[in-house]
Amino acid sequence: MSVDSPPANLKRRLLKLAAISPWLSGSAPAIAGPIAAGRPITLMVSYPAGGGADLMARLIAPKLAEALGQPVVVENRPGASGTIAAGQLARAQPDGLTLMMDASSFAVNPSLFSRLPYDSASAFTVLGVVAQFPNVLVCTPSFEANSVADVVRIARARPKSLAYASSGNGSAQHLAGALFEDLAKVDLNHVAYRGGGPAMVDVMGGQVPLFFANIASSLANIQSGKLRPLALTAKLRSRVLPNVPTMDEAGVKGHEVLEWNPVLAPSGLSAPTRLALVNALNKVKGDPEVLGRIRSLGGDAFTGDDVAAAQFVNQQTGLWARVIRERNIARD
Repeated sequence: MSVDSPPANLKRRLLKLAAISPWLSGSAPAIAGPIAAGRPITLMVSYPAGGGADLMARLIAPKLAEALGQPVVVENRPGASGTIAAGQLARAQPDGLTLMMDASSFAVNPSLFSRLPYDSASAFTVLGVVAQFPNVLVCTPSFEANSVADVVRIARARPKSLAYASSGNGSAQHLAGALFEDLAKVDLNHVAYRGGGPAMVDVMGGQVPLFFANIASSLANIQSGKLRPLALTAKLRSRVLPNVPTMDEAGVKGHEVLEWNPVLAPSGLSAPTRLALVNALNKVKGDPEVLGRIRSLGGDAFTGDDVAAAQFVNQQTGLWARVIRERNIARD
């Protein structure tokens, strides 16, 4: 046996030591690829192509691939308010090669569905939240109300007669309306559509007067005058709609509803893999191109780390559990 040819078992030990020594010494690179380096990462999207989650996934995928040094492939796996993709993620190997871009429904589904094929509290690792987008209460341009105060006055004078559209029972738009009813002490008529697109079309056409629209998807129609904004469901005014008041300013205190996009992995990731993914996602979130695109759509990047993101998800889960319970909201 020559000096240049150590035994196979010794070679494996040396390679393993070389791989982990940077982590032990504290000099690990800021970003390193997952353990199965070189293999493509699948970034599942829990909603169809063209929606907000899909938009965010396709925005960050090439940047994530660059940061990790391996391909990132976006795959849409929609259905059942994101639970189909979430179920697939829960069953995936925790090797960093299967991730999911979801929406704020992730915090709603545990209370909305009587049974899920996974435990939301233990089946996933929250790597971060990419962006947050407020809803904006919009109305048909010809609608008689010119402010949130007008909406409240009309709703109190004619309980259950004033309708608002949503993209379905338990959707972000439905829950925004339910929280509005709770805080403003009014009873509205909820009209559920099968998607935000048809709901928005009918509001623009005057079939239903109100809609808690996602700012990113409604911005163009607001700017063109096809929808009239009344208030933003955020603590601060939007840079893209600076003249639209927040709900707090409009008199409905505490009405903050954000649509947000978490990146999730299966639970059980190794520490190096989790750190690599979190560091890569943090780098992507700070990329000027990503930040610029999110801001142009009326949103903001989530500035907290993975720990803050997990805390935010837990807070949102608790909020919507209360609203769903108190308003007796049920899945279709």
